[in-house]
Amino acid sequence: MFTLHKLQTALRNNYVRAILLLIAVGIAVIVGWRKEVPQDTSPLLRTQDISLITALAGQRDKLEYLLIAAPLSEAPRYIFKLKGDPLLRVVKVPSTSHLSLEREVLLRNNIPYAIAREDYLASHKAVLVDEDNSATARAGAFLKRHAIDILLVCVVLFLLRHGLPGSGINATVLNPDQLTGSMDDLIGMEDIKQEVLHLEDMIRNRAVYREHDIDKPFNVMLTGPAGTGKTKLAGYLAKRLDIPLIQASGSALESGYIGGGSKALHALHRKACARGSCIIFLDEAQGLFMPRGRGEKKWEDDTANTLLGLLDGVRSDKGAGVIWVVASNFDDASTKMDEAMLRRFSVKINFRLPNKNERSELLRSFLARKADGCVDWDNLKLDHVAEITANLSPALLQTVVERASMIAIQENKVINTDLMFRAFERATIGLTDRATTAEKTRQRERVALHELGHFFMQIDPWLREGMTLAEVKERSPFLKISTESVSKLGALGYVLSASDDVALRTLEELERDVIQLYGGVAAEELFYGARGISVGSQNDIQKATSMLDMMVNQLSMYSRSKLDYTQFKHKDTDLDQVQAKSDELYTYTLQAIADYREQILELKDVLMDQYVLSKDAIFGLLEEQQQRQARPPVLVALA
Repeated sequence: MFTLHKLQTALRNNYVRAILLLIAVGIAVIVGWRKEVPQDTSPLLRTQDISLITALAGQRDKLEYLLIAAPLSEAPRYIFKLKGDPLLRVVKVPSTSHLSLEREVLLRNNIPYAIAREDYLASHKAVLVDEDNSATARAGAFLKRHAIDILLVCVVLFLLRHGLPGSGINATVLNPDQLTGSMDDLIGMEDIKQEVLHLEDMIRNRAVYREHDIDKPFNVMLTGPAGTGKTKLAGYLAKRLDIPLIQASGSALESGYIGGGSKALHALHRKACARGSCIIFLDEAQGLFMPRGRGEKKWEDDTANTLLGLLDGVRSDKGAGVIWVVASNFDDASTKMDEAMLRRFSVKINFRLPNKNERSELLRSFLARKADGCVDWDNLKLDHVAEITANLSPALLQTVVERASMIAIQENKVINTDLMFRAFERATIGLTDRATTAEKTRQRERVALHELGHFFMQIDPWLREGMTLAEVKERSPFLKISTESVSKLGALGYVLSASDDVALRTLEELERDVIQLYGGVAAEELFYGARGISVGSQNDIQKATSMLDMMVNQLSMYSRSKLDYTQFKHKDTDLDQVQAKSDELYTYTLQAIADYREQILELKDVLMDQYVLSKDAIFGLLEEQQQRQARPPVLVALA
């Protein structure tokens, strides 16, 4: 079967190129060869003087013949000869003047003329040649006439040499001296550092591992969330080993052309083999790990099959020093991957999100790079900032620090705890706006009641346990409540809370999350009635529905049979049990929030006035309310 790659391979042979050149020259000679026609030797007078044509009206009797050559071209030629005069006159006129001359001079004065035939032009080639007949002029005229043909030939030659657009892969080769950073930049992550050091030892001391019959290439697979440092780690490893790094994107292999990804991988491997010891780093390579054989077309797995062969390292010793490092945001635990591909990677390093202590150290490292005077270290509590930035990757933490610097520059301030909180809010939530709801008092009132409902149902479990407000404040992840609109979220208000590092949530904690989501709509029903609920609860209800579906149908938390019912294709999900649990939890929410009616009404007025209430402000108001309720009544004696 003919392929473009086979043609490219053939064109690399010098004999093939020489034969093609001879064929091209022969074709050019045959095409350019013409039987010479005897030419008229009459002297020529070339001119662009149109007055010679208009003067023919008075010389009609002396005119021997008048011919028009190339009447449809940009420059028609008027060829005429007078009786008894050997001189042949050729007048070159613009195409815009030709029609006027023909109508106003020739036809009006009944001057006989004809269109020059091919046989006449063949014997009078000189009439179509301009005065500038130099080699340069002829070359310019040739290029002008054949510009499109030459362009097409150049494009074809380029495609034969370099392949179709998108069929290759752009790879960046970085030498060790071009790589920046070190392993110390991975703050915390001690488990990952140990894996890297172990990998370095395996590569440096291959002879020791050969004694244990381990002689396969140490291909490496890096998995984990985005922004955790997988790309940086590949650079650190190449720098420590003092070998080049060839960096490419796995997604670029999907060129859309049959065999394009396979060809690109082979080119990448040849480039690495030419450098001896080298690291090939493929980023975003999750598409290569999908199980093969899913599609009906045989060529869909060509790229993955090629990578499997290259990773084996058994074809020759040529690529013995090449180390493949691939990075993916998915792993085999969360996504089904091809078993044969996974077996090719003897080392798998799974990145994770930093914990609270590591986040604190990362923030300290990012802030320490700034000049003196930019950070108010005395008024900066990094532990508090690390607490609210749970589940953020190192890249997102750096984004928060950069946003803090932007705010500090714009407002001519130094970075402190409050400014870091604002930067976190701006980086995660986006821009807030008061003007959207400033004049809509009734709408702002509903938003305030809705958001206060979320807040009170968040702290409700701890209050019912008998905790004091101080204890609840210490335990609550609540940060602020706002009636400012957020265009990014499409919300007219929000409650901002810090995330936690706990990934294994219990049934009780999940139910509390659902109750907190129902707090907003329950507050609206409490103050406006069941028919006064607005569409502002749409996002809350969607999240609650998703959580209840997971609890009932995926995890079977309310059943003795622990099954994932969503895997049964011919069985509907248990909507009745989801609806029953939703009814139960919302009924509890509606009953519980009624106990906070007076507090909500009082806080609502303050929130309407100030737009935003911080954690300190709202708990301070609650303590004032509690003190007023506990104060005994004052009796005034009448004289």
